[in-house]
Amino acid sequence: MALKIFFKRCCVFFLGLLIASVLQIIFFSPISPDLLELPLASSVSVSPSNNQLQMVTKLGEGFLKGPEDVAVDENGTLYTATRDGWIRRLHRNGSWENWKKLHSETLLGITTAKGGGLIVCDCEKGLLKITEDGITVLASHFAGSEIRFADDVIEASDGSLYFSVASTKFQLSNCFLDLLEAKPHGQLLKYDPSTEETSIVLDGLYFANGVALSKEEDYLVVCETWRFRCLKYWLKGETKGQTEIFVENLPAGPDNINLAPDGSFWIALLQLTSEKMEFVHTSKVLKQIVANFPILTELVIGVRKKATVINVAADGNIIKRFDDPNGTVVSFVTTALEFEDHLYLGSLNSDFIGKLALK
Repeated sequence: MALKIFFKRCCVFFLGLLIASVLQIIFFSPISPDLLELPLASSVSVSPSNNQLQMVTKLGEGFLKGPEDVAVDENGTLYTATRDGWIRRLHRNGSWENWKKLHSETLLGITTAKGGGLIVCDCEKGLLKITEDGITVLASHFAGSEIRFADDVIEASDGSLYFSVASTKFQLSNCFLDLLEAKPHGQLLKYDPSTEETSIVLDGLYFANGVALSKEEDYLVVCETWRFRCLKYWLKGETKGQTEIFVENLPAGPDNINLAPDGSFWIALLQLTSEKMEFVHTSKVLKQIVANFPILTELVIGVRKKATVINVAADGNIIKRFDDPNGTVVSFVTTALEFEDHLYLGSLNSDFIGKLALK
């Protein structure tokens, strides 16, 4: 009799647990998901995977914590922002310097300012300018709301700053929920230093990420990570103000993008989902289950398992591709910057900057 009562209580307990889980998923889910359109068998010409990124030289190994982006100034000094809140720089003589401490773990895209200093995207504080004299917050709010996920930035020759806001709903700490929700919460903004005002350039982007200007500054390219594509926004000419697709159906999600000296672009690609787990993005119910049980996200996320960068011509055709297909040497590469015939690679999963010879 006692065993029967115990078994009955167990059944009631587990039934209650099941009902509570279902109610949690249906009524208290942190996301309201759409299905994610995964890339098809590529309609763009992409060379096969290779192991070229395994040939990188490791700069600053052990000194850098998750250097997400890199920039180089007119003197050839290399800058990076790390997860421990430091802006560190590498001088021509090979010495590293702890340049500025920002007391933030959410520093992402950076670019050198033409008047000197560095422009930095901080997910918590917004758009910052760093100089030898200190730190200035350029833009912390837009349209009455805090800018909580500034992602990447580029400066035009007139001083205007174009920067992406990856998501207006989620933050860096839970950005995987933005992927699961698969809705357009991203923006491309413009900061005008002459008026100190911020305006909208593009809204409704699917995780707005890397931003780059063309060589002639007649258009911008912004990466939409969750759509596996990059958009072109015209700044000049008869098509000024119009948007078109620059490159689409990429084999992975585009992260940061940088202009190359020849007018092409280097784009870091992220493997968003682990192989054989893509089916999660084809079901709203599965998405909600994963969103409610964070332990499952590690099974789904694929960004730490490989690295890929591509070189895309100004006409949108892919010219080159470099990989570390198993993440043996480097993984989760978030940026690729060309300088003096070398490619410099940032990564959120490394303690170094990769340097790869291009010739």
